[in-house]
Amino acid sequence: MLQFFSKYKFFAVVLLALSAIIISMIYSILKPVPSLPIYQPAQVNAKMVDSTLQHVKKYHTISDFSLLNQNGETITQADYEGKIYVADFFFTTCQTICPIMTGHMKEIQQKLQDDPTIKLLSHSVTPEIDSIARLKKYALEKGVDDKKWNLVTGDKKHIYTLARKSYLAAKDNPYKENDLIHTENFVLVDTKKRIRGFYDGTDPEAISKLLEDIKILKLEE
Repeated sequence: MLQFFSKYKFFAVVLLALSAIIISMIYSILKPVPSLPIYQPAQVNAKMVDSTLQHVKKYHTISDFSLLNQNGETITQADYEGKIYVADFFFTTCQTICPIMTGHMKEIQQKLQDDPTIKLLSHSVTPEIDSIARLKKYALEKGVDDKKWNLVTGDKKHIYTLARKSYLAAKDNPYKENDLIHTENFVLVDTKKRIRGFYDGTDPEAISKLLEDIKILKLEE
């Protein structure tokens, strides 16, 4: 009996190895590939969406934009062409959720510092206060990397429209015309200008989820 096992030991080892490889291949084939949803206005909380878009169920993308960053440079969609990016809305004089959100944006910047495919975009919701000079001062104080992260200001109605009709990330202010109430939402946008996720910019766990989702999205792109 011992001679029998000794004789066929090599074949048994080879068979076990082949079996392990085959099982691993089958598992890889059958294992679902993680993917992120593509958000449409009809899927998002109606409070965050302009009434003209609440019925839209497909083909939603971020509209073209033209704004000025902390260096006085014009920033358009061309600057984010072929990039995955995280967008949010803030204002420099905010003393509540904005400092936390900015801190988390900086964390994302640091963790993805060496990845040129990822960028960040923060829109001021008080452009009448947040001049280029004020944004620059804020950027220097908060450690913003100009090559990766743009803080933008511009026409208030344009920013309002982007928040409500493109990023679906702000509430309408019923008490002021052409005004909005920004939220803590971070919005993940893919290279095709589609929304792939919403995250609480004040929640560390949500930021961890965002970073994991960026990895998933990169595999998809």
